[in-house]
Amino acid sequence: MSLTESKQNRHPGNYVPKQPVHIECSIEKALDVIGGKWSFLVLRELFGGTKRFGELQRSISSISPKSLTDTLRHLEENGVLERTAYPTVPVTVEYTLTPKGEDLHRMLKEMKLWAAKWC
Repeated sequence: MSLTESKQNRHPGNYVPKQPVHIECSIEKALDVIGGKWSFLVLRELFGGTKRFGELQRSISSISPKSLTDTLRHLEENGVLERTAYPTVPVTVEYTLTPKGEDLHRMLKEMKLWAAKWC
């Protein structure tokens, strides 16, 4: 039996080669959860405690209201922060980090130290 015949016998006509296995990168997952560039600044502010929308906007002066809203929604959808609305006129909304969000503090602190050293 030739080598070609041997390979054909082992793999019938309906043989489909395996596709490469995609292994998700945990860093990529973390960045997806955190979101865009504004997320880091929002998180920095919330590490100091619960904040309202206006407080966040004042402390991150270069962010537009739309970008802040989008960032807060993204972080809420990913379980990083919790939004609490109070039935006042106008409605009072507060944002607080969840335990998942609090766990980011150490990582962002290390990034800050790295930037201070190298940037």
